Order: sequence, then C-alpha cells, then structure tokens
Amino acid sequence: ADWQIGKNYDRIGDADKRGRLRQARLTALDKIGEAASSKGARFVLAAGDLFDSPTADKNTLAAGLAAIGKIPIPVLAIPGNHDHGGPAGFWESEYFLSQQAALAPNLTVLLKPEPRETDDAWILPCPLLKRSDTSDPTAWIRTLADEAIRKSSKPVIVLAHGSTQTFGTVGYTDEEGEGSASNLIDLSRLPAELADYAALGDWHGTKQIEPWAYYSGTHEPDRFTKGFDHDPGNVLLIEVSRGRKVSVEKIRTACMCWHGLEFDFADDSSLDVLKHKLDELLGNRVGEDLLQLDLSGHLGLEARRRLDTLLETFEARLLRLKMRDAIRVAPTPEEIDALANRSTDPLIGLVAKTLLQKNREPGEDSDIAAIALRELFSAIHSR
Repeated sequence: ADWQIGKNYDRIGDADKRGRLRQARLTALDKIGEAASSKGARFVLAAGDLFDSPTADKNTLAAGLAAIGKIPIPVLAIPGNHDHGGPAGFWESEYFLSQQAALAPNLTVLLKPEPRETDDAWILPCPLLKRSDTSDPTAWIRTLADEAIRKSSKPVIVLAHGSTQTFGTVGYTDEEGEGSASNLIDLSRLPAELADYAALGDWHGTKQIEPWAYYSGTHEPDRFTKGFDHDPGNVLLIEVSRGRKVSVEKIRTACMCWHGLEFDFADDSSLDVLKHKLDELLGNRVGEDLLQLDLSGHLGLEARRRLDTLLETFEARLLRLKMRDAIRVAPTPEEIDALANRSTDPLIGLVAKTLLQKNREPGEDSDIAAIALRELFSAIHSR
C-alpha cells in the first residue's frame, strides 16, 4: 500500500535529492517483484495510493506503470485518498488506459465496490472515490448476499484504504502529513466468518490490527517516524486459506534510510561521541540517508564551531538533515578571556563583553547573543 509514486518531497530544497527520493519509490517496486518471484506469490494486492495525486502528470503515470509492469505476476489495486477514483482523476482517462495496456497489462484497477474472483481468491475491493468520506469504505460488504462467495473454497480478502476505529491515522505523520478521521473502517461490522484476510492501506507503517487484518505500510519510507511502533519500508507476504489462520511474513523493500537521533552535550568532549555515533549510523554512504537530529546540552564556542563544520560535512552527504538545535553556548573561561580582554582589539572586547552579558540573561535576546558570539568567535579565528 501507499506507493505514492510521484511524491514531491517539497521540504527538501535540492532538486537532485528530491529526484533521488522519487526514483527510490520506483526502485522499491522492483524489490516487490523480486520478493513475489522468490516466494512464489500468486498476485500482488495494492491497498490504495499507488500514485501521490489524482492529477498525476503523464511522466509520473508512465514511470509508475512501467515499474508495475515489471512485477512478474498480476497486480490488483484500488485507489486511495491520494489518488482517489473520482471525477477528473486519471484512472479512466484515455492516456492512462492506453499506457496501462502497453506498459502494465498485469495491473487491474478495481474502481467498483463489487466482488472480483481470481483463480485463487475472492477479492472484496473498497475503492475510495473521493479524498475524504465520512462513510465506511467497507460498508457495502455488510449487505453482501452472494452465496457463491460464502460457499467457495477460495479465501476471501478485503482490500481497503482508510483508518480503523481502534487505530486512526491522526498522529502518524511528521509535519509533511495530514492525518484525519475520515474513510473510517469498522472491521467489527464485517459479516462474521466472511473475510479470511483484510489488506489495509493508509497507515504508513507495518501494523497488525486483528490476527486477520494488517496494514502493510508503505514499501518505501517517506517521512521521519514518531514512535517505536512505526515500521515503514516493508511489504507483507500472506498465506491464506479459506477458514484458516493466516501466515504473515514481513519483507524489507526500502531503499533509503530515515534515521532519528537525540543527543545531549554534557561538555565539549561530547562532540567526539556524536561524531562516532553519526559515523556508525551513516557509514560512508552518500545520498541514501535522511536524518532527524535533536541536539541539546551546552558547548563552548570552539566546540560549537567544530560542530557546525561537522554538520555541514554530513549535510552534504545526506538527502536531508532536519535538526532541532537546543544547544546552549557556554564559553569556557579561556574563551571568555580571549574575547573580552583583547588589548589589541578593544572594540571587539567591548562587543564581546556585551554579548556575554546578554547571553547570560534569559529570553530571546540570549539566543540572539549566543549566535552573535559564535559568529564573532568564528570571524576572529578565520583571520
């Protein structure tokens, strides 16, 4: 689920880095195809949001369809909230249908809430026909009176996109997501003993909701996670038979690594500890990692200057460095003396004394003074 081909990654300023992340979403589809082949899967279910927008441009559609076409088995998909199947969308456009036939004849898009039989299973698709709906996408299944399905020896699989009553999407994103309580799925109201498995989309991490209902999560991470139970970057291999317990295997498909690191500086020597942690986390990779860095504690002026240099080095290697900087500037006695008592530069000494005093006072001026002290210290040492 949640392939979101064509995602813009607007918060990343560098166009080349945005392009690498968009390409990774396609490359990860190759890993789905490889897993399907090696595990002997009969078909792939995509539970919504194949594309990031219902108005995806032709280049995005062509690239996505070409990647899907390389998956060596049938792919059955529904539209989700990002690529919903409503009016003005692309799913039934002449261009999409022609390119689907040419590039991805293995793809079947299920745009109607009605049973679909395959050689191996019954699929009960719950496509979203608009971005946000207050009704339950699975509601139509409650009135399903198809005896052929109920008496079939084939497993019955619900394919849906939305949040569940016990597990909503609110809070699952960082600043790039939106979260909502719409498209609410009530699994408890599905007819008893009808569904053998529910394949769900919308939550971007792998998550079990019931023993027979899972979110696979997005195949390629697209945001920094909140919480240790969030596990994006996987697909699920499901073995299911009529009336029997499902077997679930998680398979890693992610190409890019999204990291989070919190670090508190006890003193200037802690800088070496941080560098060691970053080296362990990122190795020698370039253009494959994104890092959310939360820094606190205190550093002297020279240590702070070395930290800035270190971060510039890693930022060039990263696709994105998102940082919360809560470090307090705490000049060492030697640094204070060198700044404030400069016999050859009395004006610099006067400025430094004023800034040092401001830095000791609480409030916004203290933060500004800390930045000014760092700049003054760097300017003096760059002479």
